[in-house]
Amino acid sequence: MNFGIIGCGGIADRKTIPGMLKSHKAKITAVEGRSPGKTKQIARKYNIPKYYTTVDELVNDKEVDAVYIGTPVYLHREQIITAADAGKHILSEKPLGMNVQETEEITAYCDKKNVILQVGFMMRYHGYHIKAKEMLKNGELGQPVMGRAQLTCWYPPTRGAWRQNPEKGGGGALMDMAIHSVDILRYMFGKVKEVSSFNGTITHDYPVEDSGIILLRFDDGIYGICDSFFNIPDEAAKGILELYGTGGSLMAEGTISQAAGGRMVAYIQKENKGYDAQQNRQGITPKDIRADLKDLYQSEVEDFIDAIENNRKPMNSGEESLINIKVIEAAYESQKSGKTIRI
Repeated sequence: MNFGIIGCGGIADRKTIPGMLKSHKAKITAVEGRSPGKTKQIARKYNIPKYYTTVDELVNDKEVDAVYIGTPVYLHREQIITAADAGKHILSEKPLGMNVQETEEITAYCDKKNVILQVGFMMRYHGYHIKAKEMLKNGELGQPVMGRAQLTCWYPPTRGAWRQNPEKGGGGALMDMAIHSVDILRYMFGKVKEVSSFNGTITHDYPVEDSGIILLRFDDGIYGICDSFFNIPDEAAKGILELYGTGGSLMAEGTISQAAGGRMVAYIQKENKGYDAQQNRQGITPKDIRADLKDLYQSEVEDFIDAIENNRKPMNSGEESLINIKVIEAAYESQKSGKTIRI
């Protein structure tokens, strides 16, 4: 399938284009960027035959079957509508829109135009996350009780950084990073019914939050914790995923990330011998979990292509993205009101 890349810097250059090129199912035929020099440089770097400086030029290229959008959030709506009008299927970076209303409009418009829409919550394709979901489904952790997902980095004030501008990114640490953690816990546990949050700016001087914790309650009574900060050094935060149940736990490190690496260990209670046995930590032997680890961005684009070929919703559909942004908006509302918000 022939792809056109809208916004070829940043994440597109670092991760998505290399991931696409690992797949024999995808071919990149054109790239677009506002800077002619940089766009031409990217085209040469990856041996892409054509480059454009406007979205209209790219979507009107008859060789392009689908587009990947790797631009700042405030540009997504206009660019997605332009691509949908041209009949192109769309893989867009997250968040899909600046808010719930915009995300609803985007999703409805793509449905109206009958184009497949996928959103870049690529961590669902991590081999360890797929394995963890399988273990939960099989009852290996007993009754699920709680999960925690951590995505944190050091992000100091940077001139021109759109993620630090609420008018361009829609929010800060919650909108940019916690939304991934919300998505992974939803992938594991299902429907969120209540949201509570503390979030704000405590270290840096930009107008979006640099700190945030989101508490979730799922339909089955399961609890979730998502912690995302822009003020903790990258190497001090390990991209942790923790899943707990009545029969044990799964502890993953380095999996809440852009790379298909890390490690996951299971602590499973083979037999519940009562309070004393639990107190003495008997009957639990740590077990390293094995999983098929594949480039997340390659897996993402291959699921997208399969969805197009079979006219189905991809795993990370517009509707899934809409639920995630509803949770994030509820977190902001909770901070402002001091109340738990029902979804």
